[in-house]
Amino acid sequence: MPDFFIVGHHKSGTTALYEMLRRHPQIYMPDLKEPRYFASDLRPPVDSPASARIPRTLEEYLALFAPATAGQRVGEASPSYLRSRVAAREIAELQPAARCVAILREPASFVRSLHLQLVQEHVETETDLAEAVAGEEIVRDGRQIRRYSDHIHYVEQLRRYEDAFPSGQLLVLIYDDFRRENVETVRRVLRFLDVDDDATVESIEANPTVSVRSMRLDGIVRALYGEHGAPSRAVKGAVRALSTERLRRRAMGTLRRRVAYREPDAPDERLMGQLRERYRPEVVALSEHLGRDLLALWGYDRAG
Repeated sequence: MPDFFIVGHHKSGTTALYEMLRRHPQIYMPDLKEPRYFASDLRPPVDSPASARIPRTLEEYLALFAPATAGQRVGEASPSYLRSRVAAREIAELQPAARCVAILREPASFVRSLHLQLVQEHVETETDLAEAVAGEEIVRDGRQIRRYSDHIHYVEQLRRYEDAFPSGQLLVLIYDDFRRENVETVRRVLRFLDVDDDATVESIEANPTVSVRSMRLDGIVRALYGEHGAPSRAVKGAVRALSTERLRRRAMGTLRRRVAYREPDAPDERLMGQLRERYRPEVVALSEHLGRDLLALWGYDRAG
């Protein structure tokens, strides 16, 4: 079983932290960044493309960590674990000594970044953020959920881990600190994991926020590399014959960045202000819970 878990949140630096930690000689993390094994309530449907790489049995899950060498700390990163209602309890049942790391981001910028990501993944079809948030209520697996706002129950999410684990086994980071003091924040995580924090730490920029230039063009690129659709069996077969899955995904990412993505527009400050007003009560609660003035840090002292 893993010794530690990066439990979330999405769009809050979890990929960068994963990439930086897995370069440490005393740490092993698998190539599959998001096993999502313990978030059984949030797994994609079995027949979806995303489900193909997710382990379904404990044996499949543990096999991810088989290459770890003696003495290495073993970990994984699944951002959905923080939002999941069952992950904290299920992790604790199988690994009560686990150490968990959560990263929290200012809600309005989080929602904007998540929206751009979901458009990029063709999960969200509404490209206008205001319209997407206004129509965020959807039905999934027979349940009514809010695609964006359901992520922002920070205190409730942290309490699930605080209830499941003894004191000292949960480290809560703030995204702003991770961005501003990247290397020192990672060293703090290394100390939390009881590994050498004097090792060389390389700052890494991972999974940057982008805007999709053309949904149609992006769809063609994804289909070419086997993500969905079938523009040409011959072309698709040739791509598969010439590369491994990992190389295909890397090539697809490069092509998408060049032809289908662009830098996102500056945020609409009026809309961002409305989002801050909406999520201000959660920031107040989180500030009290962590004993830190996040209202001032995130500009919520001027919202509402």
